[in-house]
Amino acid sequence: MNVPGPVLFVDDEEPLRIAAQQTLELADLDCACFDSAAPALAEISRDFPGILVSDIRMRGMNGTELMRAALGKDPEFPVILVTGHGDLELAVAMMREGAYDFIEKPYAPERLVDTVRRALALRRLTIENRELRAQVAPMIGISDGLRGPSPEMDLVRRQIAMVATSDADVLIVG
Repeated sequence: MNVPGPVLFVDDEEPLRIAAQQTLELADLDCACFDSAAPALAEISRDFPGILVSDIRMRGMNGTELMRAALGKDPEFPVILVTGHGDLELAVAMMREGAYDFIEKPYAPERLVDTVRRALALRRLTIENRELRAQVAPMIGISDGLRGPSPEMDLVRRQIAMVATSDADVLIVG
């Protein structure tokens, strides 16, 4: 079983960070908490296996700006926004911009855990899909030019794929 990636939780209110961290850790989820957006954003990359949960209203960079910056690094990165100021119009706008979900405070701990688990599952699938595409990509062009479904042709395709990433000169005769 794959271990879920870490949850980056950003909120400038310490009691809320502590409560969220306890909730997520009790659900066996790895959580790193931040009191501002910048250090959490520094953790995010295209290959980062976790997700982001962020309060919207914070000093400095707010949650919507953080979401936009995270999605700038990876448009498929799951971002869950949390707010104590339930605004349906804002929620709809953020979902259209790429937020994974929008949770209104106060929320039940189960709601946070369920949403985080679904977002982590999506992230895991996204990364696995990217890895599989990267493995298959070199073979796509090979299959177009090499005909035949035989085991021998499959071996030739695999061998070509293995040497295709190197700078070696290769001669195939047959």
